[in-house]
Amino acid sequence: MRESTAPRGRPRAFDTDKALERALQLFWQKGYEGTSLSDLTKAMGVNRPSLYAAFGNKEDLFRKALDRYADGPAAYVREALNLPTARAVVERLLRGAVDWRTDSRTPQGCLLVQGALSCGKSADPIRWELISRRKAGETALRQRFKRAISEGDLPPDANAADLAGYVATVIHGMAVQAASGASRNELRRVIRTALRAWPE
Repeated sequence: MRESTAPRGRPRAFDTDKALERALQLFWQKGYEGTSLSDLTKAMGVNRPSLYAAFGNKEDLFRKALDRYADGPAAYVREALNLPTARAVVERLLRGAVDWRTDSRTPQGCLLVQGALSCGKSADPIRWELISRRKAGETALRQRFKRAISEGDLPPDANAADLAGYVATVIHGMAVQAASGASRNELRRVIRTALRAWPE
């Protein structure tokens, strides 16, 4: 969407939606601390005052980029949680993670995993934000598996928390491997191995 006004009543000369998408791509590629304000203004096609007026500071912009990431590339996660069986949920999550983390049109790896790697103390708020979001995803998965146990879709002695932790670890590990250059076929072999361990 195009914002209509800027400070002092002047029209904004940029599309905030496209600018946010460019910021997302840059953060995804370089991480939070690896992305400078100069990088952002150049990629987004804005000057610093316009960036601050539209998005707030760098930390605010990163959080907006995370929201866009969740609603865009990572939207398959919400879709997966609504599938009828726990195995279908897991298979969709794993295949979805591999498909878009190895997509040549986007940076490799996962923004939630890589976004704050190698950050200094000043980036602690961002690090904790990413940890919180990853934990929220694992919590949603644990709740879905608890439902599967109550419905008889998983064995009664299955541990929902352990299963959620296992799936999250595989997904995050594949994200690191994708960022290191692992191919789609290599990661699909990881999926096949992970699914062989899934309780029937």
